[in-house]
Amino acid sequence: MKPAAALVVIGAVAGAAWWVSQQKGTALAGFSLGGIGDSISSAATTTKNTILEAVGMRGIRNNNPGNIRHSSTHWQGMEAQQTDAAFVQFTTPEYGIRALNKLLDTYAGKYGLTTVQGIITRWAPASENNTAAYIKSVAAQIGVTPGEQLNVSHRAALVQAIIRHENGIQPYTMAQINTGVTMA
Repeated sequence: MKPAAALVVIGAVAGAAWWVSQQKGTALAGFSLGGIGDSISSAATTTKNTILEAVGMRGIRNNNPGNIRHSSTHWQGMEAQQTDAAFVQFTTPEYGIRALNKLLDTYAGKYGLTTVQGIITRWAPASENNTAAYIKSVAAQIGVTPGEQLNVSHRAALVQAIIRHENGIQPYTMAQINTGVTMA
């Protein structure tokens, strides 16, 4: 198969995989083209990233899956040049996940927010979001009630639920989530 034709096929496969992931609520991260070759796999990753950018997943594109806004905080792993005026850009998704987790730590330690309702009300204020729907979605994803106290065992699931709600998908592997959480 000629390289251009292979890219068209890859684009179609990546697009179909993305569409299926949206319908089933699953992540795209583990999708594979099995055995077609490294150059094709690399092209598939590029195609997947292009699709994510095209559909407006700013948090994924910025390696900032929590969509953390610029502030006076200089986050570890920030891109040297910030080209997005509203949201922080990180060098890797793990640094973005780390920042998300650090904010959750601050919410718990400084503000005493340890429930989905408390956390999401602060994370996604009603002035910018449908906070009630966000709370309901996150609580359902991690299997708790909105007012239930969370503990350390809920952290990875909470991070994944926030990422999914912020971006429409949660494309990261558990290794990436765990790395970001433990980096905090």
